[in-house]
Amino acid sequence: MNRNQNIFISSVQKELEDERVTIQNLLNTDPFLSAHCTPVLYEFEPASPDRSVEGCLKTLDACQVYLLIVGSEYGRLVSNLSITHLEYQHAKERELPILIFIKGDRSINRDADTDRLLEEINADEFKYKRFSNVIELQKEVRAALVKLLTERFGIIPSSDEDEIARQTIEATSPFESQLMTRVRWTDLDPDVARQMIATAEGRDPATLSAPDLLATASLRGLVWPEPQSGEHFATAAGIVLLANDPSAVFPQCRILADAYRSTEPDGDPRDHEDIRAPMPVAIDRAIAFIDRNTRHPMKVVGLNRIRLDEYPVEALREAMVNAVAHRQYEDAGRKIILEVFFDRVVISSPGLPPAPITLASLRTGKYRPCSRNPVIAQCLSYFHRIEERGSGFRRMREQMLNHGLDQPVIGTDTGY
Repeated sequence: MNRNQNIFISSVQKELEDERVTIQNLLNTDPFLSAHCTPVLYEFEPASPDRSVEGCLKTLDACQVYLLIVGSEYGRLVSNLSITHLEYQHAKERELPILIFIKGDRSINRDADTDRLLEEINADEFKYKRFSNVIELQKEVRAALVKLLTERFGIIPSSDEDEIARQTIEATSPFESQLMTRVRWTDLDPDVARQMIATAEGRDPATLSAPDLLATASLRGLVWPEPQSGEHFATAAGIVLLANDPSAVFPQCRILADAYRSTEPDGDPRDHEDIRAPMPVAIDRAIAFIDRNTRHPMKVVGLNRIRLDEYPVEALREAMVNAVAHRQYEDAGRKIILEVFFDRVVISSPGLPPAPITLASLRTGKYRPCSRNPVIAQCLSYFHRIEERGSGFRRMREQMLNHGLDQPVIGTDTGY
């Protein structure tokens, strides 16, 4: 297979918005699927003069796989059928591979027309899978796509890719996929959005048009279109990463930084900053806070004086990115805490490691990557050139040792 397979995600939009975004995020962040599949959601396609039905079917014509999610509602009628039903019949006519996932068991009360669609699916003898929550849906969708890619193209995920996917799906928090209406796309920080998207797409920032930015932010699960108004709003992940002050919506999205004169905290820190900014910017400000509150001896090399850092900057950056990317965002009462002491830097992130990762495995560096916030983690990797493969703690240890310092100490304290 020499190109990604476009996966058309079909469902009633309003009822199944969460499921649609969840599958989009799965295809974008799963290490195996993201290398071979591209999610296509019609509402995220560029504006077109075509009528909605014609536009949907034209978009479907450019796809290689049809993925249908059925809930309770049938959707708006167009010529006696819903758009979703028309998409299903069009996919059959084109003889596309069809993957079907039904929400709930047979006891669910569904629209009469939805029952008619399910009867047609049964008559067509398509095999389908049922799910009750987004965790089950992700597992079933991944299994179906892996089977399809293996049987049709001979592409098989490695055992590591399978294990990473299993752990990430089970650990994934529903937080970042929340569809919010608090912050409009036009109110997000345009410079941060442009930098992230340019890096993700490998493009010159100056060449990105406004429609390019919106389309890519939508594709990556940072923005969604509200069906009634047609306006685009930030998802929870979009607010964390791109809002000028994420804490206005999520009070926990702040970094509280204190620098102390001695080795113990006191009531009179020599420097303090309450960092509220798009999280990629907040990380840079946290690194700058550490820089101005640590020692920088000068070393003479030849005719030059070189400024040295007390701590390796890349190790500090790894630690801050990990704190932001993998924290437990559901805990609205805790912020990330940064403390600079005379003899150490302490970074405290809310929440314990997601299972099956343990403190012992983090200390030894023997673990597979697993994130409860895969969209946030992936986007931060674009800003800070941090890899997502779970080697962050190993690199931190190596950087500290190479700097002539002790390796980092990893521990827990009252839920941090």
